[in-house]
Amino acid sequence: MLKEIRYFIFLLVIAFFTYFTGKYYISDFNKKKSYRSILDIDKKIEIYSEELPVLENDTKDIIQYVEKSNDNKKKKFNFWKLLETNE
Repeated sequence: MLKEIRYFIFLLVIAFFTYFTGKYYISDFNKKKSYRSILDIDKKIEIYSEELPVLENDTKDIIQYVEKSNDNKKKKFNFWKLLETNE
């Protein structure tokens, strides 16, 4: 009997929580509040974007190209040959 009453109270609390949460999020007050906050954010973004400084471009001719040298003195390694020699 006590267990059934406890389950009933749990279900009642969950039902009230779901009802009041849904009622708040569907209410006109919450819709107006969220719409106003979106408009405020848009206004803040516009104001911030107008105050951004424009930096001048200082990256002209910054890349230096180097000619590739023809050094064939590099030793070529093969993975399997390295495994075969066990010295």
